[in-house]
Amino acid sequence: MEYGRVRIVVEHDLKIPMRDGALLNSDLYRPDTAGPVPVLIRRTPYGKYGSPGGASVDGLRLVRAGYALLVQDVRGRFGSGGSFEPYWHEAADGADTVAWAVEQPWCDGSAGLFGRSYEAMAALLAATRRPPGLRAIAPHVAGSGFGEGWTHRGGAFELGFVLYWVLYDLLLEGAGLTGPELAEVARAVDGIDTLYRDPEAAAELLDRLAPYYRQWREHPAGDPYWRQAAPRESYPAITAPALHLTGWYDIFLGGALENYQGMRKCGNRSRLVVGPWSHCVTGGIFPQRRYGLAADEREIDVTGLHLDHFDRHLRQRAQDPEPDPVRLFLTGADTWRDFPDWPVPGTRDHVLHLRDRALTPGPAPAAPGADLLRHDPADPVPTTGGATALPGQFTGGDCGPLDQRGVEERPDVLCFTGEPLTAALTVVGDTVLTVYVTPDAAGADVAGKLVDVHPDGRAEILCDGVCRIAPSEAEAASDGG
Repeated sequence: MEYGRVRIVVEHDLKIPMRDGALLNSDLYRPDTAGPVPVLIRRTPYGKYGSPGGASVDGLRLVRAGYALLVQDVRGRFGSGGSFEPYWHEAADGADTVAWAVEQPWCDGSAGLFGRSYEAMAALLAATRRPPGLRAIAPHVAGSGFGEGWTHRGGAFELGFVLYWVLYDLLLEGAGLTGPELAEVARAVDGIDTLYRDPEAAAELLDRLAPYYRQWREHPAGDPYWRQAAPRESYPAITAPALHLTGWYDIFLGGALENYQGMRKCGNRSRLVVGPWSHCVTGGIFPQRRYGLAADEREIDVTGLHLDHFDRHLRQRAQDPEPDPVRLFLTGADTWRDFPDWPVPGTRDHVLHLRDRALTPGPAPAAPGADLLRHDPADPVPTTGGATALPGQFTGGDCGPLDQRGVEERPDVLCFTGEPLTAALTVVGDTVLTVYVTPDAAGADVAGKLVDVHPDGRAEILCDGVCRIAPSEAEAASDGG
């Protein structure tokens, strides 16, 4: 095929051998040139068909720029051999794929890994093995671990995301299901709201078609079970320079920031870009908020960021001095700014205390306050916006900067509001909420949100978090332990 002025050679369904003999199905796109070129690799569980660069990167532009592009179905998905167990084989299989690619006659011996979401953490895991020839990686909206930060958050199971992800993304396509089984999964997807209220109704289906799901439910966050699929456990081993991209409302934001900080501390030449995006909304436009044209992934040129990163480290082509390593979109000002690091140097802590339903600066109250909340597990506080990836991901309706006033009216929600600001305040950095909770013996999930109240009363969520207090911890707290 020809694309622009570059003739592109495409080879479909290459079978790449892994160390255990499994053959992984791959497509290769490369410029029709006489000499070898660097290779960029994207490994995906979602099917190598479609756009070769994935959702955010123009893959053919990478090829026109002089790179070979190898797109691979991970083990056990679509046309690849072996059994699919999410993340369990990605470190070894990714390293084997890089090792194979750099030995091919069309490759000059250098490789990069990139991708979004699952693909991004798969790239990080492969990088922990230091395959020969791997010169750089670009993980986009990656987590830092498959336990805490993916299947769990603050110890709470990410039911809204994980159940839908397994049913829709992992079972409807790529798992080889047909006939009655496929129809059964489709009914479950259509009935997802019912399953959220009664997850056990899907237990038999998931045990039969996705047995790994029960393993995730039975192993709490922090269990040693998760270590083999956690980049955070191996930061010193990742030496390939990394370009981390994420969004303020991305479900894996915390993991991406942790990856950047942890790898930088180990000497990795990492860069970080954070936009006003969720996991699937990348144009800067949400149902209740528009951040302007500059917020769009296309305006910041995500493909160009990848090319600059890989050109520097695979080709040693530094057209300009290396930029500041951190680029952030500051919401409110709605503009991009560059910084020398994250957390941003030179900032100061801005401490506010909870007092009589107010947020107050200055010294802490002389005596602690107390509030009593009654919560009903059968009527939980609904997730409303924030860093989520719920079924509304297709329209952005369930994620991002949504108005919280409806939630704040509930009797099981406490609101503490500060005085109106009289001058602009730039808040950039980690947000921490410290409260002391004594739950009943059943335990509880305690969620906290930082909200920006606009002059018209709109309460726009900026960030949120959750902490699960397990029944055993609740009993100890009730006993005074």
